[in-house]
Amino acid sequence: MLYEEIKLIIDREADAVRGIPVTESYEKAVDLIYEHVHRRGGSLIISGMGKAGQIAMNVATTFSSTGTPAFFLHPSEAQHGDLGIMRENDIMLLISNSGKTRELEELVCLARGLAPKVKFIVITSNPDSPLAKEADVCLLTGAPKEVCPLGLTPTTSTTVMTVIGDVLVVSVMKRIGFTSRDYARRHHGGYLGEKSREQSKF
Repeated sequence: MLYEEIKLIIDREADAVRGIPVTESYEKAVDLIYEHVHRRGGSLIISGMGKAGQIAMNVATTFSSTGTPAFFLHPSEAQHGDLGIMRENDIMLLISNSGKTRELEELVCLARGLAPKVKFIVITSNPDSPLAKEADVCLLTGAPKEVCPLGLTPTTSTTVMTVIGDVLVVSVMKRIGFTSRDYARRHHGGYLGEKSREQSKF
C-alpha cells in the first residue's frame, strides 16, 4: 500500500512538471536577465515569502554559482533597509504561487520608489493576480494541485517553481557560454569544485 502511495505522489509531481506552460515568455525572461546583468552590469534580485522564499534562495545561489550575480532579498527585511542593495540596472524575480503575497506586492512599490524603471519577472500560478499584472514577464506554473492530502502545504507548487528556476539558470548559462573553467573559478570546495577543475584543467 505504501509503495502505491509513493508511486502516485511521484507520478503527480512528474505530471505537474510536464504540465508547465512553455511559452515565449521564457525567452523574454532570459533576454531581460542577460541585458540587465551581463550587459548593464546589474544583479538579479530574487524574492519570495515562506516556502516560495526558500525556492528563491536556492535559485539565487544557483544563478550566482553559474556566472549570473544574484541575491536573495527577504521581502520583509527589504522594508527595514535591505532594499538598499538595489541599484538602477538590477532586475527582480519574484516567486509567489498565489501571486497575491502582500509582502511582495509592497516590495514592488518600494522597489519602484528606489529604481523607477526596474523590471520584474514573476513566477506564479495565477495569471490574473496582482503580481502577474505588475510583471514585465510572467512565467506560469500551470497551477498544479498540491500532493499534500490537505491540499494546503506547498509541495507540488514548489517542485514546479524549482524546475522553472532551473530552466532560467540553464538558459542563461547557455546564453553567456558558461564553461567548466568558469564554474571552477567560483566553486573551489567539495566534490563539485574538484570535478570542475578536472574538466577544465584549471
